Amino acid sequence: MKSMKRVLTGLSTVLVMSSALAGCGGNSNSSSSGAAATTAPASNAAEATKAPAGNGEKVTINLWSFTDEIPNMTKKYMEAHPDANVEFKTTVIATTDGAYQPALDQALAGGGKDAPDIYAAESAFVLKYTQGDASTYAANYADLGLDDQMVKDAGIAQYSVDIGSSLDGHLKGLGYQATGGAFIYRRSIAKDVFGTDDPAKIKTEVGPGWDKFFDAAKKLKAKGYGIVSGDGDIWHPIENSSDKGWIVDGKLHIDPKREEFMDLSKKLKDNGYHNDTTDWTEAWYADMSGAGAQPIFGFFGPAWLINYVMNGQVKDTNGDWAVTEPTTGFFWGGTWLLANAEVTKDEAKKQAVADFVKWVTLDSSETGLQYYWANGTMKAGEQGTKDSVASSVVMSKSNGEVPLLGGQNMFDVFVPANANASGKNLTQFDETINKAWREQVREYTAGNKTKEKAIETFKSQVKDQLGIESE
Repeated sequence: MKSMKRVLTGLSTVLVMSSALAGCGGNSNSSSSGAAATTAPASNAAEATKAPAGNGEKVTINLWSFTDEIPNMTKKYMEAHPDANVEFKTTVIATTDGAYQPALDQALAGGGKDAPDIYAAESAFVLKYTQGDASTYAANYADLGLDDQMVKDAGIAQYSVDIGSSLDGHLKGLGYQATGGAFIYRRSIAKDVFGTDDPAKIKTEVGPGWDKFFDAAKKLKAKGYGIVSGDGDIWHPIENSSDKGWIVDGKLHIDPKREEFMDLSKKLKDNGYHNDTTDWTEAWYADMSGAGAQPIFGFFGPAWLINYVMNGQVKDTNGDWAVTEPTTGFFWGGTWLLANAEVTKDEAKKQAVADFVKWVTLDSSETGLQYYWANGTMKAGEQGTKDSVASSVVMSKSNGEVPLLGGQNMFDVFVPANANASGKNLTQFDETINKAWREQVREYTAGNKTKEKAIETFKSQVKDQLGIESE
C-alpha cells in the first residue's frame, strides 16, 4: 500500500473471511481497504523454487494486511505458479481508527495455527515491527533463505533495506514498491515562468536546497502562481531528509531541519506562495486540477501520488505534468512484508512463506511481481497502472511512460530518487508525533501562537500521549 493511499480507497474498517478470492486488483494496482479477505489455493514461488515438501497436504499461509493490495497479489502468484501445494487464508483490517495494529499485535502474541504467517506494515508504523516493540515476532529474511546477495542482485533501494532491518542489522522486511519522492510540476507554468519545461532545467530552479526553492517561489508569485498547494507539500521532503529522527537516546529530539520547517511554512504563508491548503482535503485536490485560488506549480511526492491521487484529480491538467529531481532527497510511504519467526520451525511452511515473500520483494525477473507491477500488467491483456518498484533492476528494463506526465518515462527520475532517500531518521512513534507537530506548526503560521509556545505545546503533547520527555 502506498501510505496515505488508503485515504482514497475506502475508509471502512474491514475484517472479512471468505472462501473465494476477490478479483485481482492488479489491473489498476490500486488498493481497496474495503476488500474482502480471502482463502484460496496458491502456487509455488519464483522460478528456482520447489513446491513445499511434506505429507501432501496443502500448506496454509495466514496473510494479514490492511488493504487488499497484497491479498490480490496471491491470485497472480497462483496463476503464474500453478503447482504449489499452498493456500492463503487472508485477513484484511483497515487502518481506520487505528484498528489494524492492535488486532495484529494480539494475533502475533496469541500464536497458534491462526497466527499471521505473513503480515504487512506501512511506513507510518513499520519500525514497530522491524526495530521496535514487536520486532521479535518477525523472522530474519536470512532464516528464510533470502540473503543479502539477493537484495543486491535485485537493486533494492537502501532506504527500504534500512527501514526493514532490525537495530542489529538483520533484514526482517522489504517492500515491493519504492516511494522515493520527486517534484511533480505543471509544464505550462514552467514554460511561462522559466521558459522551459525540461526536467533537467527545472530541477536547477527548485533546488538543490530550500533557498533555490524559495527563489523559484518568488518568480512564480510574480506571475500569479503558487509554488505548492500547502505546507504539507514541503513537510515530507523536510521530515525524511532530516539528520535525526524524533527520538534520540530515548528523548524527544527536534532536528534543526524539522524545526526550520516552522520558518519555511510561515514564509510560504506570509508571502502567498501557496494556497494554504491541508493535504488530503478537497482544496488540496482542487489545486491538482488548477481550480484553486491561484494556479499551483507543483507537488512533492512518489509515483503513487501521481498514480493513485493526482490521476483521479487532475482533470483538464492531465498531460500537463512532468517530474524532476526534488529539492532534497526523501521518501513518502510504502508497505513492508514481514514473516512470523514461528514459520521457520516448520520446513514446509517456511519454504512456502519464503517463496511468496521472495516473489513479491526480490524476484527481478519478468515473471516476478515487481515487473508486473512496474509495467501495469498484473492482468493479462490489460494496461493497468505503472508504479515505481523496489527493484532498480526491474525499473531499468520497464516502461515508465504515463499519460499524466505527457508520456515522460517517470522511472528515469524515480530510480535516482529512490537511491537518494534515507531511511535512518524514522521512529516507531512518528505517526503520533508528526500529527502533533503539524498541528502546532499551523498554529504558529496562523498567528495563533508564538514559535516558542507552539514548540512548548508540542513537547507537552508528546509527553502526555507517549510518555516521552524532551531533551
